[in-house]
Amino acid sequence: MKRRSLLKQLGIAAGGILTLPAWASGWSPESIGHISTLPVSDENLLAEIVETIIPETSTPGAKSLKVHQFIMRMVNDCYGADVQENLKKGLATTEQAANQTFQKSFMECDAKQRKQVFLQLINSTDTATKRFAEMTKNLTIRGYMNSEYVMVNILKYNMVPGFYNGCVPVKA
Repeated sequence: MKRRSLLKQLGIAAGGILTLPAWASGWSPESIGHISTLPVSDENLLAEIVETIIPETSTPGAKSLKVHQFIMRMVNDCYGADVQENLKKGLATTEQAANQTFQKSFMECDAKQRKQVFLQLINSTDTATKRFAEMTKNLTIRGYMNSEYVMVNILKYNMVPGFYNGCVPVKA
């Protein structure tokens, strides 16, 4: 009797473990849904920061792929309250650094000035500011590389089950 319930619970747990992280790889903005933890102005600022980290070239930038929504979802769902608060403080610090350095907001700065402000944050002696900048950079890279666009169009990822060619001529 207990063995049956144990096997049932293990099956449910295994199914949950397999499906839970599925949204973190091959995500799209539609799969993340709406996240409203930050005010719109802070959300736009975070979008400009991720665009500074991965700008648009011949491929879409991080802002175009809505990596800032990925970051907000990750911070909201996977990190504690202290990190969530550090994200808010880090965004305010970014604005302060832009105002002190260039006497204008981060949004008004050009790409070169934004890069300089972000490098200033990464090289900061304040540990909270440095953690914010490094976390934002790491999550931007992670979100960009795991986005559906990059996975399908750049990495040529095939969704499971994919295809299998068992008989292929091999050149010697």
